[in-house]
Amino acid sequence: MSRAVFLVMVLIGSLWGALIEKKVPILCYHRFGVEVADSMTIKNSAFAEQLAWLKTNGYTVIPLDTAAQYMQGKIKSIPAKSVVITVDDGHKSVYSDMAPIVKKYKIPVTLFIYPSAISNAKYAMTWEQLRELEATKLFRVESHTYWHPNFKKEKKTLSTEEYAKSVDKQLNGSKKKLEERMGHEIKYLAWVFGIYDDALLVDAKKSGYAAAFTIDRQHASSGDNTMALGRYMVVSKHDIKAFEGMVNGTEDRMPKDKKEVVKY
Repeated sequence: MSRAVFLVMVLIGSLWGALIEKKVPILCYHRFGVEVADSMTIKNSAFAEQLAWLKTNGYTVIPLDTAAQYMQGKIKSIPAKSVVITVDDGHKSVYSDMAPIVKKYKIPVTLFIYPSAISNAKYAMTWEQLRELEATKLFRVESHTYWHPNFKKEKKTLSTEEYAKSVDKQLNGSKKKLEERMGHEIKYLAWVFGIYDDALLVDAKKSGYAAAFTIDRQHASSGDNTMALGRYMVVSKHDIKAFEGMVNGTEDRMPKDKKEVVKY
């Protein structure tokens, strides 16, 4: 093989690799407990079963930051069967119930936090607990806005000026507060209730977020808007078969009218 032919083949291979969509399943949890208190609560035993299934089936739980950089082309490769675990809101059961299981399996977890609740709401963790979790090097705090607003309702009820101020508080205010409290850069945002529009996507980018995440039930993909990457919300009704469908992409390949709709 001549050098010229070899170089052409290398170039074609590089271009083909760049064109292939990079996809990663990202899971979204909320609360945990010994028993199911509501639809958003995952039984501890069910969560442990899910992690055991991932391990048995050769999956690697990777940090959200690694997945995001991979989809943005900043990292060339990740394990072939990668998955990301995130938790929204900062419920105290993350500290009491989820954390011991996470420590057992030694997996990275991203916590999307809205700071107004921390050390204030009875259901939420404290700043000390969040710092303790981050000290394990397994947990990482990111932003879930400032006080968990419904942007769709606010846009309808607030004046244009009031709404703009609210958006700034939710995006910039949350980022600043979390950076002050946690002592590190906040790079990622999870949209509350999965609500976003084109203007909010632009605002998130202007606010300095590297990527933002929805609850659109699909693998996060390099072909998507970086400010609207998909996640699968895992709720109490999901058995291990449903969980498998989220992770391996079976749910993605279903016709839209057959796909599950999980209401927040």
